[in-house]
Amino acid sequence: MLLFGLLLLTSALAGQRHGTQAESNLSSKFQYSSNKEQNGVQDPQHERIITVSTNGSIHSPRFPHTYPRNMVLVWRLVAAEENVWIQLTFDERFGLEDPEDDICKYDFVEVEEPSDGTILGRWCGSGTVPGKQISKGNQIRIRFVSDEYFPSEPGFCIHYNIVVPILKATRDQSYPGEQFTEAVSPSVLPPSALPLDLLNNAVTAFSTLEDLIRYLEPDRWQLDLEDLYRPTWQLLGKAFVFGRKSRVVDLNLLKEEVRLYSCTPRNFSVSIREELKRTDTIFWPGCLLVKRCGGNCACCLHNCHECQCVPSKVTKKYHEVLQLRPKSGVRGLHKSLTDVALEHHEECDCVCRGHAGG
Repeated sequence: MLLFGLLLLTSALAGQRHGTQAESNLSSKFQYSSNKEQNGVQDPQHERIITVSTNGSIHSPRFPHTYPRNMVLVWRLVAAEENVWIQLTFDERFGLEDPEDDICKYDFVEVEEPSDGTILGRWCGSGTVPGKQISKGNQIRIRFVSDEYFPSEPGFCIHYNIVVPILKATRDQSYPGEQFTEAVSPSVLPPSALPLDLLNNAVTAFSTLEDLIRYLEPDRWQLDLEDLYRPTWQLLGKAFVFGRKSRVVDLNLLKEEVRLYSCTPRNFSVSIREELKRTDTIFWPGCLLVKRCGGNCACCLHNCHECQCVPSKVTKKYHEVLQLRPKSGVRGLHKSLTDVALEHHEECDCVCRGHAGG
């Protein structure tokens, strides 16, 4: 009987030690997460700044699969224009580690208003997809934190887009007859309804024509792309081929290097809108390469105080680009391929300053 009592006492003590160890593990997890939240989230070294000029998205690593453990990521979205807001829309596929006591302590995604540090929301679990969030200004910050335990899937994906505040005239009660404007609600405008300068920034950000048309016409972009390349009698392509002179000059290497870096035609990128002075039209691509005179005139042969590099032979070359023009009287954009003529410098000379036309 005494032996049986000793066995029971030993088993009870072992169970108590096991329970204490499990409680210690849970406590250490909570403490670890709290330390990460206080120290890691605010670490500016983890912040990535994204300039927002069109639609885009950010997501947890490996989305829609299980995200990594033990990490902190911070994004700050900054709109290219000042008088706009940023709207965040969560993808329907959303799942992080479950909360404890309805509090997201371990893995979570958080949205903050940078202007005053207000936390707009913190989310975890997979029961409900977070609702849309709208910034108060042209910036918004997003944080993602995962601890070293229990990663989940699919993580999160947040789509962002620019919204334009709707302004309402309001009468000032303090000064009868005075009116001021205030932003009362956002309006998610289609590309064709954006201000032209804002739309130009959005168009410039695209790297392929397919992505651009998809942005402009999400419902029928493939048909628009086919129509764009379908030849019509109004569109006549131009091809200009300029022959190059064959110069055979007996130069040594040193002189050749000097010539390459002296007054010669070289590649420059120019804005089509600025070159054509067309502020009512958008072109894609927005910039093109042209040949323009560049370099110095250190070895100028003219007997003058100062020489300058000027073009001595100028030609026009036609470039086929996409043209976007607002439709008159209706909302929308007229899209067409068009030829734009840009000046190219074929030959350059050093002349005395003040005699560029001679």
